[in-house]
Amino acid sequence: MTTTARPRAEQSAPATQAQLQSQEKLRRSLKPRHLTMIALGGAIGTGLFVASGNTIATAGPGGALLAYVVIGFMVFLLMQSLGEMATYLPVSGAFEEYSTRFVSPSFGFAIGWNYWYNWAITVAAELVAAALIMRYWLPDVPSWIWSGAFLLILFLLNALSTRAYGESEFWFSLVKVVTVVIFLVLGILMIVGILGGESPGFENWTTGEAPFVGGGLGILAIFMVAGFSFQGTELVGVAAGEAEDPEKNVPKAIRTVFVRILLFYVGAITVIGFLIPYTSPNLLTSDVEDISISPFTLVFENAGVLAAASVMNAVILTAILSAGNSGLYASTRMLWALADGGKAPRFLAKVNRRGVPMNALLATTLVGGASFLTTFIGDGDAYVWLVSASGLAGFIVWMGIAWSHYRFRRAYTAQGHDLADLPYRARFFPLGPMIALALCAVVILGQNYQAFLGEVDLTAALTAYIGLPLFLALWFGHKLVTGSKMVRYEDADLTRVRD
Repeated sequence: MTTTARPRAEQSAPATQAQLQSQEKLRRSLKPRHLTMIALGGAIGTGLFVASGNTIATAGPGGALLAYVVIGFMVFLLMQSLGEMATYLPVSGAFEEYSTRFVSPSFGFAIGWNYWYNWAITVAAELVAAALIMRYWLPDVPSWIWSGAFLLILFLLNALSTRAYGESEFWFSLVKVVTVVIFLVLGILMIVGILGGESPGFENWTTGEAPFVGGGLGILAIFMVAGFSFQGTELVGVAAGEAEDPEKNVPKAIRTVFVRILLFYVGAITVIGFLIPYTSPNLLTSDVEDISISPFTLVFENAGVLAAASVMNAVILTAILSAGNSGLYASTRMLWALADGGKAPRFLAKVNRRGVPMNALLATTLVGGASFLTTFIGDGDAYVWLVSASGLAGFIVWMGIAWSHYRFRRAYTAQGHDLADLPYRARFFPLGPMIALALCAVVILGQNYQAFLGEVDLTAALTAYIGLPLFLALWFGHKLVTGSKMVRYEDADLTRVRD
């Protein structure tokens, strides 16, 4: 098993016995298939099954396809960066640990709390979405009953053991993967005219303003949606801390997952673009509250799949529970890592005999449940602000991954290490992390550029960008209190501890 020392200052520091024992309590019980499905499950969800229709309606089939390819390339570069660091330092703290070691303790503090908050609030969002899905079948049952039941299920899956989480996520993700594969096969058969009547040919790619609708601004708008859709791929970095043989299995997951995710998204956008015109009102209005007009449902219905809406409703419920399951796992492990590194109350670092950080899990579950309850306060205004504050969190973490990797590689060579000794080596360095960093910045700054066109809409701007000042407040607030400085390349902690 590979563990790491955790530095308390910007200079290299040896691990204490207590730290090593704490790391040892997290068990490496996630197998390669778990790692692969965790990364796949994190990225395949409502962004693909539902929001993909809206992207085509906004930018046309060509614009949507281009946006997903560009964002997909950015994610590929980020996964390369993450793979190099996660293989060298496979710890559950992941981005918080890398940011602390290679950027600064204050930046690591902000990244860690930012990531924890992002997924804790995401759990609450998934509880709301799951209740909406159940309304399709049982409209008279109060939403809070379903949300409470699903929260209990997710808690129990995470409380049993890391292996139980990995196994449940494997099956959740498998349902989604099989659905996408069937969709792609049926879609291709319909495109060539074997199924569902006459082939549409390229008609939907040339009608109206297609293939590119709205020009560059239309594509920029889809960048945001595509970026959100791909979020979750970084979960493999958190899971690396509890993976069997991480030097072998993490690179394998990194290599296979990206290709599959890109294939699924690009393939799905292409199929929808061929079969449904961008002018269809169903694409623009599709939502989890009306799954009958999801592009996946429409294609399945045209292919003759019986009860297509019910089938897709069940699949999307699975996707939502998968996201909530992974969110609870990721936020719990990040909170544990923060506590283990002295950046959160120490009692949260306690791990039970099954290798589960129960105190961190309980705290995160309570926060997720409390956030869900805010949907009943003031018509849900508090909940809207909570979700808005977490909106940019994933992109901020991605920027942290790119910056940390750039500084990790510089520190590695500055201290005289041979690149050939790296267990996994990212391609395209230094351009890779630099391009990823720039593209993430474009996504963040363009989050809601419409609010600044014409008369400035302060409420819309604040709702979209509130996560950025909150992150900066964490970063510079910690720096002000602790006086921490940027880590020098020569002093960065590259310690790897094996036992």
